[in-house]
Amino acid sequence: MSKALDGVRVVDMTHVQAGPVCTQMLAWLGADVIKVEPPGRGDVTRSQLRDLPGVDSLYFTMLNSNKRSLTLDIKQEKGQQILWELLRRADVLVENFGPGALDRQGFTWERIQEEAPRLVYASIKGFGPGGYENAKAYETIAQAMGGSMSTTGFEDGPPTSTGAQIGDSGSAIHLLAAILAGLLQRHQTGRGQRVQVAMQHAVLNLCRVKIRDHQRLQHGPLAEYPNQSFGQTVPRSGNASGGGQPGWALRCRPEGPDDFIYVIIQPHVWERLLRQIGREDLLGNPDWDTPEARLPHLDEVFAMIEEWTSQHTKWEVFEQFNSIDVPCGPVFDTGDIVADDSLRESGMIVEVPHPERGSYLNVGCPLRLSDSPVEVRRSPLLGEHSAEVLREVLGMGESELQAIHDQGVI
Repeated sequence: MSKALDGVRVVDMTHVQAGPVCTQMLAWLGADVIKVEPPGRGDVTRSQLRDLPGVDSLYFTMLNSNKRSLTLDIKQEKGQQILWELLRRADVLVENFGPGALDRQGFTWERIQEEAPRLVYASIKGFGPGGYENAKAYETIAQAMGGSMSTTGFEDGPPTSTGAQIGDSGSAIHLLAAILAGLLQRHQTGRGQRVQVAMQHAVLNLCRVKIRDHQRLQHGPLAEYPNQSFGQTVPRSGNASGGGQPGWALRCRPEGPDDFIYVIIQPHVWERLLRQIGREDLLGNPDWDTPEARLPHLDEVFAMIEEWTSQHTKWEVFEQFNSIDVPCGPVFDTGDIVADDSLRESGMIVEVPHPERGSYLNVGCPLRLSDSPVEVRRSPLLGEHSAEVLREVLGMGESELQAIHDQGVI
């Protein structure tokens, strides 16, 4: 069966996480993603956080599925010539080097427009134009400067980063959308274009409800937050849902570190919820009967529900609350995730064979297209496809391949 991006060729000059996640998604959707890496070392994550000596790390293998690896020394003139030839034959270039890194090697947007006018040139940087443009960014820096950390955690604790990689992987998904839009517009205009995503901007986009609440603060305290006092900025509010319906994480049996279930209280399920937990005595009580009446003492409301949940496992609570239509979800630890039958059946946890490390688990593709199924294949070994790519894409003969290999270009 054909894939959504069959025929799209991507030159992948990304490293670490943000860029590789984006190009992995492109590869999953059917693009031919050629990962260009420096000879000998490759993407730095091949050797970072290794669990097996001399074997590509899980950091690398889990972010580079379905790609081909071409080693190329673009510090050499011949390496630069080969890269230009690749770009002329490509549809997309993706990079996440530091600001100006490719420009200094002669691969400026202006030159690319001249040499490869149909190319979509996509970049992830830490920050957009302005005062922070040349500053370095990492995942947690993006979270800090994008509004996430100041609004994550509990009121009496410090700003906290989230375990979800919203700075790196969040930026990757934003860039994927921009690349696909650029390809669609090229179909109409015949021209490529420059598309860019800043990590700070991606995090800010994911924090837009906090900017909503910042403006609401001008008109008084935020009733749906459990905080006792409010200043001029949106506070940390623990596990409060921050939405139209109150929610909280409640402890379950046997009270291990992740034995919690998150419960949302909708007005129309309140009576059923009380009956389920054995608190029929509160039915009709004006202090508890309406959402408005419950808001001032949500701590008491959730403490009462927790008295019941703490006598049951999170899975028992999940089953019983779902049976009466109460929105809830067990807190999945990493062990729950990798063992979950539904995640495996849906292809979101997949087992991938690898020639050096054996099988490893990877997260599958969350994008589902009925006519473009995704098969998650292993990441490439360093330079595994160098000769194949240059032979197939540039038409190089064996003698030329041997010569540039001997020169250390590939």
